[in-house]
Amino acid sequence: MKIDILINEKPCEEEVLSIYKANDWSSAQKPQTLLAALHNSHTLITARSNNLLIGLANAISDGHLVVYFPHLLVHPDFQRRGIGRKLMTAMLQKYADFHQIMLTADGNSVRFYEGLGFAKAGSTVPMWIYAGTDH
Repeated sequence: MKIDILINEKPCEEEVLSIYKANDWSSAQKPQTLLAALHNSHTLITARSNNLLIGLANAISDGHLVVYFPHLLVHPDFQRRGIGRKLMTAMLQKYADFHQIMLTADGNSVRFYEGLGFAKAGSTVPMWIYAGTDH
């Protein structure tokens, strides 16, 4: 399967919602807000196979020192094929010289991110005010 990794492509609402719904992410319940957030990311990377959107990752950044990766999704029909790794590798290459590269991992994704070099941030505690229902 040939996979195209595209940087700063702006996928349409229908295909974005398809991936978010397939992964049961609550942000799919706010389609206009979700699309605006993705389109205004510092970086948005998509994965396509035969022109079908099968994955995406985004970054929020100050553009110099700090980057945060809030979303990495691969459609369940295409998971465990290295697509998420390709998306994150592209992000890590883009932000390789940054002082702080951050994300929040939960559940089964912790081991995935550890395999990419991420580690628990010392004694820090993740904190949030969250309006979703999926965590």
